[in-house]
Amino acid sequence: MEKLNFVKNGVSKLPPGFRFQPTDEELVFQYLKCKVFSHPLPASIIPEINVCKHDPWDLPGNCDPQERYFFSPKEAKYRNGNRMNRTTKCGYWKATGSDKRISSSSNACNGIVGIRKTLIFYEGKSPKGSRTDWVLHEYRLANAETAACNSSHNYVNEIGDWVLCRLSMKKRSIESGVDEKQRVHGGPRLMFDFMMLGKTDSSTSSSCSSSNNIMEVSSNVSDHEETSGSYTYF
Repeated sequence: MEKLNFVKNGVSKLPPGFRFQPTDEELVFQYLKCKVFSHPLPASIIPEINVCKHDPWDLPGNCDPQERYFFSPKEAKYRNGNRMNRTTKCGYWKATGSDKRISSSSNACNGIVGIRKTLIFYEGKSPKGSRTDWVLHEYRLANAETAACNSSHNYVNEIGDWVLCRLSMKKRSIESGVDEKQRVHGGPRLMFDFMMLGKTDSSTSSSCSSSNNIMEVSSNVSDHEETSGSYTYF
């Protein structure tokens, strides 16, 4: 069966009605592992580009909240080291948090695990750059034994010359109930309802609890969307 090719001019193009939404496990064991060991990919949907040689807004694809995926070659910062060069024209990528270990749910991993590193893009020169909303998840293959024995990712025995990158832009937090003009002129005006004096606080507490329930439901929906499969039809 001929593999599907959805990459044109370095940009992924899916047919109308489809969306590429893989899990971490699928990215590591269905795409990155096949790329490293030169096995056929499930579909040619991920272009090849050196991510660290371009600013995030210059990478192929549309600059919207939709995630973008790239195979990027490993480029060492120093000749005798494994540390990657993460400096771009206008800034640099900085790692944040701890690395996440990704294992396969099947028995076909052959002693291989995935390592996911989270990076944030900063504009300017290190270490005084300005933090941006660009987020990069970088996936690597590693030997399962060395990954289990060493807590530091720097000493893990990595496999292959490729990493898989997932680029996205973090959604900005929106201040609810405060208008831009009100912030400029000393904050929002407080309106007092004198008809509420004779009422108890029970209605207020019930309304607050109902709003909290709504927030919990919305967060569960987002979690459900994040764990969906590689291809989504809508």
